[in-house]
Amino acid sequence: MNGHWNPRRRPLSRREMLRQAGAGFGGLALAALLGDEARAAAPVVDGGAALNPLAEKPPHFAPRAKRVIYLFMHGGPSQVDTFDYKPLLQRDHGKPLPFERPKVVSSETFNLLKSPWDFKQYGQSGMWVSELFPEVAKMVDDICFIKSMHGSNSRHGGALLEMHTGSDTFVRPSMGSWITYGLGTENQNMPGFLTISPTQSHGGANNYASAFLPAPYAGTAMGSVGIPAKDAAIPFIANSETPRDIQRLEIDYLQEMNREQLAHTGPDHDLEGRIESFELAFRMQAEAPELQDISGESEATLKMYGIDDPITEDFGRQCLMARRFSERGVRFVQCSHTYKWDQHARLFRDHTQNAHEVDKPIAALLRDLKSRGLLEDTLVVWGGEFGRTPTAQGSDGRDHNPEAFTYWLAGGGVKPGLQYGATDDYGYYSVENKVHFHDLHATILYLLGLDHKRLTYRYAGRDFRLTDVHGNVVKDILA
Repeated sequence: MNGHWNPRRRPLSRREMLRQAGAGFGGLALAALLGDEARAAAPVVDGGAALNPLAEKPPHFAPRAKRVIYLFMHGGPSQVDTFDYKPLLQRDHGKPLPFERPKVVSSETFNLLKSPWDFKQYGQSGMWVSELFPEVAKMVDDICFIKSMHGSNSRHGGALLEMHTGSDTFVRPSMGSWITYGLGTENQNMPGFLTISPTQSHGGANNYASAFLPAPYAGTAMGSVGIPAKDAAIPFIANSETPRDIQRLEIDYLQEMNREQLAHTGPDHDLEGRIESFELAFRMQAEAPELQDISGESEATLKMYGIDDPITEDFGRQCLMARRFSERGVRFVQCSHTYKWDQHARLFRDHTQNAHEVDKPIAALLRDLKSRGLLEDTLVVWGGEFGRTPTAQGSDGRDHNPEAFTYWLAGGGVKPGLQYGATDDYGYYSVENKVHFHDLHATILYLLGLDHKRLTYRYAGRDFRLTDVHGNVVKDILA
């Protein structure tokens, strides 16, 4: 180690090592050495600062959900081809848009382009869903559709950051990091925030990083884009060369040196993050390998998620892993269908393929959670970074459209079988009960028992929050 540690200091005896081994990162000795700023910023638990950053923390008020699964459709699915049925768009195909386009678009678009897919009503709620999602359509009575989403950025990079972090211009902590910071996690042997096959473009790791929040709240990536989900795994959790009791002794010795460093230098988030990463990696050896192994799942379950079909296998594995992790207490899990929905051209071909890859796995996830009694307190969120234009780009494409798109939520305290908000007659602008990303973030936090105005972290002399100075809870969708 560097800093003030003296390499000539007498090594610990085995007895001294064993005497100190029980403390680990969560011990009182280290907690006393965490700096004043870090203690002031930490969530309060039973009147005092949390000793383990991932320890469960009480919410601000009674929660409706305990955990979140976010199904991210990277690229921007078209709302008017999936869940936002527009009869006038079908009728006026080929005609000019009868009102002014937004000032900020990616490129020139032309006349109105009808959806190439038929829509039907489903369930007792009578929700309109296109033939792209026949399996999700069967679950509409469990889903709350927000048809009036809008964002601030028409570019993928800014829009992804805004969705994930609340800011499209600055590096900020991700939503999963804020949630884990506010609530900790139910399973101390696992990270609080896992992201499966995350994108490496359009902000990359900034979309799941903790930024200025302490390092333990960052998302732990399983694989990345280009790596099949069957090969995606939490890295560095197996040690076949060193027995666990010896590992424990080595980590405790290393931690004692780290504590000495902290005692001399004061708060150091990088060092504290390394301390916790060693501890968490040690604990994960006992649980993560088994959780990542789906061989014990029944044949019927694997088939339900589409893991027997090469088209649905990849996202099916992601969704099944999300259920397994959530069931075992991981607070926030993200599955990413990575950068496949950006159809500036070949809309019919590619949206058809994309929906086929995710439709069956998503419906299976909802059914599985519901059958296990987990949907009541698990919030499932589906959506992309923006929508698409109802006007044509070329002959068979749609441009970016942050002015209007659809998100849907299921479980976790939202009203099922509900449609909230609306777009104009062609689906270009959100016009009724508009919901910005800041409002969606505020609502997700509220469902978890967190007041978005109170969930703050002091950094650089200012109290920051996920919603910055914006956001209103969409109370009309709460059950």
